[in-house]
Amino acid sequence: MYRNKIAAALAVVTATSLFVAPQAQATGLADQKITWQQCTDEPGFERLQCGSFTAPMDWNNPRNGKTITIAVSRTVPLNGKAKTAVFTNPGGPGSEGRTLPMIYLDRPKLSENAEIYGIDVRGTGASSNVTCGGFDTLGSTDPRDRSKANLDLIYSGMELQAKFCQTKSGELGRFITTDQTVKDLDLLRQVIGRKKVDWVGYSGGSWMGAYYATYFPKTLDKIVLDSNTEFTGTWQSVFGDFGMGFERRFRVDFAPWVAKYDSVYHLGKTGEEVRQSYERTRAKLAQQPVTLPEGTYYAVTLDLVLVQGQYSKYAFDSTARKFAELAGTLPTPMSAQASYPDAKNATLHSIICNDNEFRGDRKFLERDAARDGAKWPLLGYYQLMGPCAYWDRPNVTLKQPTGIGVTPTLMVQSERDAPTPIEGARRAHAGFAGSRMLTVKDEGDHGIYGLDNGCVNDVVERYLVDRVTPSGDLSCPGVPLPEPGQQQAGPLEQARRLAVQLGW
Repeated sequence: MYRNKIAAALAVVTATSLFVAPQAQATGLADQKITWQQCTDEPGFERLQCGSFTAPMDWNNPRNGKTITIAVSRTVPLNGKAKTAVFTNPGGPGSEGRTLPMIYLDRPKLSENAEIYGIDVRGTGASSNVTCGGFDTLGSTDPRDRSKANLDLIYSGMELQAKFCQTKSGELGRFITTDQTVKDLDLLRQVIGRKKVDWVGYSGGSWMGAYYATYFPKTLDKIVLDSNTEFTGTWQSVFGDFGMGFERRFRVDFAPWVAKYDSVYHLGKTGEEVRQSYERTRAKLAQQPVTLPEGTYYAVTLDLVLVQGQYSKYAFDSTARKFAELAGTLPTPMSAQASYPDAKNATLHSIICNDNEFRGDRKFLERDAARDGAKWPLLGYYQLMGPCAYWDRPNVTLKQPTGIGVTPTLMVQSERDAPTPIEGARRAHAGFAGSRMLTVKDEGDHGIYGLDNGCVNDVVERYLVDRVTPSGDLSCPGVPLPEPGQQQAGPLEQARRLAVQLGW
């Protein structure tokens, strides 16, 4: 699936007692040292150092002797004088994070004043892994087919996936939770000898950052949450908005943009004509899949290609070209990873199914898919959280993020973000005391800070580096959509754009 390709593309390879968590202090874990070494010999990565540390498998029982490895990276200022330390997270939940610090080397105001850390959170990347044994039902059959036989395949597959994930991951899978992960993060803070650290988290990293601040309000200083989940709610409410967000981005931004360049793609002269081209092409693929040099494309493959293309405006051209190839309007051209290839996907499911109780059974899922699919046909029929209905959930109780006692937090949010729609971000903003929201107007990209929006970069770095908190909510204009073939990103920025995408 595309999420595994993304994961593969991203793979590269003493605190005072006042600020030491009791569990870490009692076990001596805070006294360990990280041995830093060059992550890779690849050109361009000279300033990225990698290492690892040990954490308890279960923070609620740290003395039982069972431990896991957490893999981390860092960049340091060229002058060696870091005023602050910034922890980063690309989202997912479950995305590998060790390459993320590289993109801030293009932001010298930040990278020359801070050590920037990337973390492969527990379960994924080069950290101790979980796995679903490669079993994944998403896209295995067309969810628009609501016949009983196909529904049996879909929901029996979800039940089987839940069993695969939990059986193959073993004991560790029950401890892949937000509660456990934020304690790993604060142990890292202790190990590197910092009383306080800053946080920059994208997408699922906004959830992680809000919870880190809730559990350890005295040790997080500046907090930037970009492309926000509804972190004051549940994962079910977060993923429940997927269909709406992607449909809006597809209809308001992508389809009209493709129509504007009909002379290039030949998919329609209006947004609605482009949408109808999608429906026709999808129907043909449902009847007869198309095999191209890189693989076979089904109806569900087209859906996932288009969904993936909604994350960034700079993916519009390549997405439209693939769409046009499948539609027959353009000719077809010829043409260090985690120990488990599906660790990212397994970590995602472990977190979202372990963190919160899933409310609903198969009948609920059937009704939910039929309702959302009718409203938002691009993605509404898909149910990423479906396996959670069959999950043997451990006894996990998360603290509720309220923002009370937390440093004023800066939330960055584009108006038409597809995977994390602004409606959920606004609810989180309203429920998280002291937060300020920077709304990026007429923008739909997912993951804003650190790329090409100068206004956003200036606001974030005034807060993160100059330590000036905005007095209230504010806004920035978005970046206009590019022309076909327009390239504005080098390899590292491209890696970042992949990194901040949700766990597809």
